[in-house]
Amino acid sequence: MEPSSGRLGAYAALAVMPLLFSSNLIIGRNAIATVDPWTLAFFRWFFAFLILLPFAWRGLRRHGALLKEHWRTIALLAFLGMWICGGIVYIALTSTTATNATLIYTSSPVFIVLIERIFRGRDVSPLQMIGIAVAIAGVLAIVLKGDIAGLVHLTFNRGDLLIGFAAISWAIYSVVLKRPAFQPLPTIVLFATIAGAGAICLFPFMLIETGLTGHFPTAPASWASIGGLALVSSVLAFTTFQYGIKVVGPSTTGVFMYLLPVYGVLLAVVFLGEEFHSYHAAGLVLVTLGVILATAPFGRLLRRAAPR
Repeated sequence: MEPSSGRLGAYAALAVMPLLFSSNLIIGRNAIATVDPWTLAFFRWFFAFLILLPFAWRGLRRHGALLKEHWRTIALLAFLGMWICGGIVYIALTSTTATNATLIYTSSPVFIVLIERIFRGRDVSPLQMIGIAVAIAGVLAIVLKGDIAGLVHLTFNRGDLLIGFAAISWAIYSVVLKRPAFQPLPTIVLFATIAGAGAICLFPFMLIETGLTGHFPTAPASWASIGGLALVSSVLAFTTFQYGIKVVGPSTTGVFMYLLPVYGVLLAVVFLGEEFHSYHAAGLVLVTLGVILATAPFGRLLRRAAPR
């Protein structure tokens, strides 16, 4: 059976989706040269909220009582997804490369598996355990720059550590987001609420940062970077992801996320002029393979392929 035009359109959109997500680290790495980290994070999510507001306004009013009931969880999601995976990530990018950040951040699905195992009792198969180990080996290859002997006198780059912390934070965010209480909420309403809460969370840190440094973005290029983060890395990336889930399902949509490190590294080399080393190649292969082994639904696929 030939795929419908709707599904073909979804596949085309999903092929671009990892490019939209990876643009955050690329645009962010370039933007921090002229915009301070907390300021960059605040305006990214403030503008994302403003873009979403016209589409979410009716839903926000309709579901206001439910949103108020779960304000603590929404605040936690804003802290994890916008404060840590916003301001902290941009601080990290001042001392690590976008290539390193992309490859380390790609390990977040592995942390999702571990968190669900620890806190929700989810079974982890031997294949998933192998995948977790392989992905961690890939992260170590990047952090150690391929020097295994470096384990003896191990020192971590601050940026790499913060990106690893952000990857864990994103994994927790993803697990919390699956709470059944949020199921009645339209996706755009929940996303707009979290984006707005994230901007509120970031606002005082932006004010403190501006007061301490005396810096505030004025150049058109700086605001273009902020606009790109808000529109491309936030609104378009997220809505494309949700569109894929709606049309082809979460499992198929998740497979396309395996393109994230490929896109991210390629963009970093082409647009930022970063060098690509052999240990990056090893890390790319190991992290991607580990994530696939740890998250791909092999059992379900085998059951579907089995003769009836």
